Amino acid sequence: MKIAVMGAGGWGTTLAILLYRNGHNVTLWEYNGEYADTLKEYRENFYYLPKIKIPNGINITNDIEYAVKRKDIILITTPTQFIRNNLNPLKDFKFKNEILISASKGIENHSLMLVSDILCDMFRYGKKHNVACLSGPSHAEEVSKKIPTAVVVASSNKKNNSLLQKVFSNNYFRVYTSLDLKGVEIGGALKNVIAIAAGISDGAGFGDNTKAAIMTRGINEIMRLGLKLKAHKETFFGLSGIGDLIVTCSSKHSRNRFVGEQIGEGKKLKIVLKEMKMVAEGVATTQSAYELSRINKIELPIVEQVYQILFKNKNPYVATKALMERTLKIEHEL
Repeated sequence: MKIAVMGAGGWGTTLAILLYRNGHNVTLWEYNGEYADTLKEYRENFYYLPKIKIPNGINITNDIEYAVKRKDIILITTPTQFIRNNLNPLKDFKFKNEILISASKGIENHSLMLVSDILCDMFRYGKKHNVACLSGPSHAEEVSKKIPTAVVVASSNKKNNSLLQKVFSNNYFRVYTSLDLKGVEIGGALKNVIAIAAGISDGAGFGDNTKAAIMTRGINEIMRLGLKLKAHKETFFGLSGIGDLIVTCSSKHSRNRFVGEQIGEGKKLKIVLKEMKMVAEGVATTQSAYELSRINKIELPIVEQVYQILFKNKNPYVATKALMERTLKIEHEL
C-alpha cells in the first residue's frame, strides 16, 4: 500500500517505521521544513524519538500535497488541536477513495468535535465510512522497540477495518477491529483526562488506593459520556477504554500522567507545558470534556475537578476533598 503519515512526532515516526517494516511504501510528512531536512539527513528523530533509526526507504518530506498525492491510506498523527492548522493547505484537495485514519487522541476545543468529525468537516469528505481511527495502549517508546502491543482500529466499514488490520499487524503489533468509531475515539480522548487526575494523585502523595479509585470511577465517567453520545458500552471495556486508561494512568511514558504529577507537586500548568517537548493532549481535552458535560447535562466529577485544578487554580487537596464528600451513590448507576 502507498501510505502517507502526517506528522513526524514520536508516534508518527514509530508508525511510519512499523508500516515500512510491514512492506508498505511510506511517506512521512513533517510540518517544519528545517526539521524535515534534519530527519532526512540524519535518519533519526532526535527530538521526539531518539536512538531509533528511520529506514532509508521511508520518504521524508515537508511538501504536504506531494505527501498525500496518489496514496491509498493517509494516517494523521498530528495532535488534535493542530489538525486544522497543519492540514489546512489540503482543504481543497479532492479526496476520492483514500482511507483517512487518525492516530490522534483528543476532542477539539470550541467545536467539540472528535477527530473523525474534524476530518469530514475540513475536507467536506462525504465518505464517512472511509474515515477510521487507531487507538489503544501503545506508547511510541515501546512500539518502536518492538515490544508486544495490542490496539484497535475502528470505522463503520468492515472491509476497511479488515484491510487496515492487515496493514498494521505484525508479530509485535496486534490489531483488533471495531465498528464503534465514536466509542473508540471517546475512550482514547477521555482517558488522557483521567490520567492527569491519576498524575495529580501521585504528585500530591496519595496512594495506590486513590489511583485505583480514580481509574475505576474514571472509566465510569468515560462510559457515561460515551453512551450519551451514542457509543457502545462494550467498547469502554476494551483496548481503547480500560486498556488505554490503565497504561496512561500508570506508565512512566505517559505525558498526561506527567502533567498531573507536576501539578500535584505544586507547579503551575503554564510552567509544566513550557518545559515539555511533546503535547499532552489531555490538557485541551479536559476543556472540551468539561464543556460536553455541561451541554449534555452529564455529571463527570473527576473531569470537573481536573478542569478546576488546571484552569481555575483549584488546590488538588481541596478538589480531592470535594470528590470524597460528594453525595453517596450506587456504584453502577450510569
